[in-house]
Amino acid sequence: MTSSPFRSVVVLLARVGLGVIFFAHGWQKFFTWGIDGTQASFDKMGAPLPDVSAVLAATVELVGGAALIVGLAVPVFAVLLFLDMLGAYFIVHAGHGIFIGGGGYELVLGLGTGALLLAVTGAGRFSVDQLLGSRAIWNRRPVAA
Repeated sequence: MTSSPFRSVVVLLARVGLGVIFFAHGWQKFFTWGIDGTQASFDKMGAPLPDVSAVLAATVELVGGAALIVGLAVPVFAVLLFLDMLGAYFIVHAGHGIFIGGGGYELVLGLGTGALLLAVTGAGRFSVDQLLGSRAIWNRRPVAA
């Protein structure tokens, strides 16, 4: 079932679904709250270097979300998005239980583990990565000695 059309469609749907959520969160940080508002929020939450970490998180989420949607460099962006969610977990959500209503970590857990899964499965058949094939450095397999 690893090469079936069903698997290809499921990977596409998961990739686009996660990508839309990440993109929306990056967009929110840049254009709804504004980067100044995001930096102030990061400072209030105790994020290290809030002026830098807010821009970094917003950029990873916006660009990484777009990359997931189109299926470009998915293993690379998926790892960056996983690390983004890992940071969100430890900096903001860990001490608040699982449920998001109390500030918990259910969203970052779902997004982070979904990104991690895409990091190992790749973008799938319906993606820019597939069109680029082995020419893309992130798609290359090590040569056996």
